Amino acid sequence: MDAVQPEPQPERVKRHRLSTRIWHWTNALAVFVMLMSGLMIFNAHPRLYWGEYGANHDRPWLMIGSEGEAGFLEIEGARIPTTGVLGYWRDGEGAIQRRAFPGWATIPSYYSLASARRWHLAFAWLLSLALLIYFAWSFANRHVQRDLAPRRDQLRPRHIWRDIIDHARLRFPRGEAAAHYNILQKLAYLAVIFLLLPVLILTGLTMSPNMDVAWPWLLDLFGGRQSARSLHFIAAMLIVLFILVHLAMVVLAGPVNEIRSMITGWFRLPPEREVR
Repeated sequence: MDAVQPEPQPERVKRHRLSTRIWHWTNALAVFVMLMSGLMIFNAHPRLYWGEYGANHDRPWLMIGSEGEAGFLEIEGARIPTTGVLGYWRDGEGAIQRRAFPGWATIPSYYSLASARRWHLAFAWLLSLALLIYFAWSFANRHVQRDLAPRRDQLRPRHIWRDIIDHARLRFPRGEAAAHYNILQKLAYLAVIFLLLPVLILTGLTMSPNMDVAWPWLLDLFGGRQSARSLHFIAAMLIVLFILVHLAMVVLAGPVNEIRSMITGWFRLPPEREVR
């Protein structure tokens, strides 16, 4: 009888540098705290406007509120019922609340604009400093140029479309290809790192009266403080969307291997698919 050959163990490769791992978890903490404290800040005036000014009697392009015993989200006049989730909900003690976002989604969980601002500002500094250090370090060690910058062949429409189809079919890269970012990952990471996070930081500065005095060009850049507030909210919601898609991909691709690689740096290559 032939001896049973043991199955080959998956190859382990170094996937993430220490600097990337530190920045990832620092950024994750800062973004989550800022998002939750930002929702509490939004609760103080749950309306968004375009332009220089915005007050209760001006027409917002987005509003979360309640009417009678119903909550709603209104975008450019189109009203979406949100009773029990946004605008009109019950807290842990069963009391009806009419704030835009529920307590489980905010920091602090009780209404306090002052506390939310302190949390938001403290972690905004952490996010900004971490991003600046990441920029400098990642360009210096060529992480951006080597790992994130798309190759010319990856930018071809046919290649991008094939990646989209593969992801839709849950056919993730295997073997050596799994150790590298695909084009969808590269475009998503570049958009977050070099567009959404800078917009989030700069629009946040634009909403500060002191910064408007020091850097008046920020108001011109974003079209006024209320436009900056709207862009700040939109950028934050796009980051939420990125986080949800990112977490879904981690779960579908194998959460143990993916999370372990972001903690230890080592990644087990999934075996190549058998050719039939």
